[in-house]
Amino acid sequence: MTTGVTRAFKYRFYPDDSQAIELSRTFGCVRKVYNMALAARMEASPTQERVTYNTTSAMLTRWKKTEELTYLNEVSSVPLQQCLRHLQCAFNGFFAKRTRYPRFKSKRKSRASAEYTKSGFRFQNGTLTLAKMKDPLNIVWSRPLPVGASPTTVTVSQDAAGRWFVSMLCQDTSIAPLPATRAAVGIDAGLSHLVTLSTGEKVANPGHERTDRDRLSKAQRELSRKAKGDGTNRAKARRKLARVHARIADRRRDTLHKLTTRLVRENQTLVIEDLAVHNMVKNRSLARAISDVAWSQLRSMLEYKAAWYGRELVVVDRWFPSSKLCSTCGTVQRAMPLDVREWICDCGATHDRDVNAAKNLLAAGLAVPVCGAGVRPRRETSRMGQSAKKQKISLREQ
Repeated sequence: MTTGVTRAFKYRFYPDDSQAIELSRTFGCVRKVYNMALAARMEASPTQERVTYNTTSAMLTRWKKTEELTYLNEVSSVPLQQCLRHLQCAFNGFFAKRTRYPRFKSKRKSRASAEYTKSGFRFQNGTLTLAKMKDPLNIVWSRPLPVGASPTTVTVSQDAAGRWFVSMLCQDTSIAPLPATRAAVGIDAGLSHLVTLSTGEKVANPGHERTDRDRLSKAQRELSRKAKGDGTNRAKARRKLARVHARIADRRRDTLHKLTTRLVRENQTLVIEDLAVHNMVKNRSLARAISDVAWSQLRSMLEYKAAWYGRELVVVDRWFPSSKLCSTCGTVQRAMPLDVREWICDCGATHDRDVNAAKNLLAAGLAVPVCGAGVRPRRETSRMGQSAKKQKISLREQ
C-alpha cells in the first residue's frame, strides 16, 4: 500500500485589511517571543542552567500575565508555542553541530511567518480559516491539494515584496517510486551552461539575474537615494527592489524544478559533484554568476526528488579530477586552465571539457558499489584549508 510522502503545498492569498492587521500583529508577537526565549537561554548559559522548551513555555505563560506584555494574549497562542519549538530545534541542531548558534530575529531581515497546528486553524470544504479570524483566507488555488488530503500544519508568511503566502503540509499519496530503468547520467554543473550531461546534452544557462540586471540596478540606485529610516518613500523603494529580486528567484526556481524533474524521471542513477559553493562565492569575479545558477538549490532538488521517486543520487568528491581526466584512456593532465574548453589527449581523443567531466563523473559514480574510490559526499576537515588555493581548479568542474 502506498503511503506517499509529506510535502508542502504553497499558495498565494490576498488578506483583507483586518486579516492583514491580525497576521502582522501575530508576526510581531512571534518574533518578540522567540527573541525573549533566546535571550533567556543565553542568560542561563554561563551558569549552565538547563533551559528547555518546557521552561520557555512556562516563561511564556508568565510573560502574558505581565502588564507590558499583555498584548501577547491578543493573538493565537499556537504560533507562539510553535516558535518556541522551532527555537528548541535550532538549539538541537547547534548542539549536534549541524547548524550555527541561533540568532535573534530582525524585523526587516528575518522572514515574517507564523505556524499553525491543527488546533489553530479550520480547513473545511476547501476553505482555510485561521484562529482569531472570522472569515476564511482568500487563497488562489493554483493547483489542487491531493485527493482526500487534509493539512496537518499551516504556515502563513509575507515576503519582502509584500506578497502573502500560505503553505500547507499534507500527505501526498500520488508520489510513488517510478518504474526502474537502466539509464544513468553524469551531471556537470557550470556557468556558461547550467548543466552538461554525460550524454553530450548541454542545458543553456537562462541567466535570470543577468536578464534583469538593469532593472535591479535601477531599483538599487533608487533605494540608495532615499533617506535612511522608516520613511514611506524608502519603504516603497525597498518593496520595489524586493519585487525585482522575487521575480528573479521565481523564474530561477521554476527552471530548476523543470530540469530536475526531467532528469529524475529519465534516469535511475544520477551522479553529481560535491561542490564547495560557499567557498566559491568568495571569488568576487564569479560570485554573481555562481549565485545566479544556484548549484546548491539544484542539488537539493535532485536529492529530495530522487528520494521521492526511488532514484539513486551519487555525490562524487569535489577533488576528483573530472576535467583533467581523459574519459577514453584514463590519463590525467597536469594542468587544465579555465579558458581551455576543448583539448586533445595523448591517446588522440578530442574532448569537450564539460562533456568529458560529466562522463568521468558518471564512471566514478557507477564504480561506487564496486570499490567506492573517489566518491565522498563530505570532505575531511583537515583538508578544508586548501580550498582557497584550489578554488580556480575547482571552478573548472563547474
